[in-house]
Amino acid sequence: IKGAEYAALNPQLKMPTFVVAGGLKLPESEVIAQYLCDKYATSGPSLTPDTAEARACCNLATRVHDVYIAAAQGAMYRGPMDRGARANGIAEIAKQIAVLEEIATRTPGPFIAGTEKSTADAALFPTFIFIEFLLPKYFGWRDTFAKAPNLKTWYAAMLADADAKATYDEVRGGLEAWESAGRFQKVGIVDDVADASYTWAY
Repeated sequence: IKGAEYAALNPQLKMPTFVVAGGLKLPESEVIAQYLCDKYATSGPSLTPDTAEARACCNLATRVHDVYIAAAQGAMYRGPMDRGARANGIAEIAKQIAVLEEIATRTPGPFIAGTEKSTADAALFPTFIFIEFLLPKYFGWRDTFAKAPNLKTWYAAMLADADAKATYDEVRGGLEAWESAGRFQKVGIVDDVADASYTWAY
């Protein structure tokens, strides 16, 4: 994605980019999600909460994910990386889990913004598959959801959903393939976490 061909689609050189029939180029996950919800509003579940308050919570959770967690999540799997930067990234993820835990209390129901799935669930769930797999296994967290019971309920609800479970199986399979290939040793995570002068587990 660093080449000129992709830059013509998205000058930020970030994924994802969605190209609509007719050539309209749409970067940014939330922009793509909102386009699809608008385009197919009469087909299938709306993924848009019914009330203004629930929609605000949906948008807030997505914003927290896209601005704060997405910026930090590479600390879980990228490298080589400055050790302090990695530790700071893990700390930021822990902080934002607490923020999302509070947001999840604002509307009743098992999902982030109420009783039905929304675009917030679609945004958060793939990242939480990374979090749930990597933080206990490689960073020493006792339980990803130990301090986030509402998110634990949400994660279980997502796993019970057929579409979300298909996403889980695909992402989890990719993580297991990375593990089999020794990625987390190669990028320095195992050595970094062995340095007890930093905090890794929350």
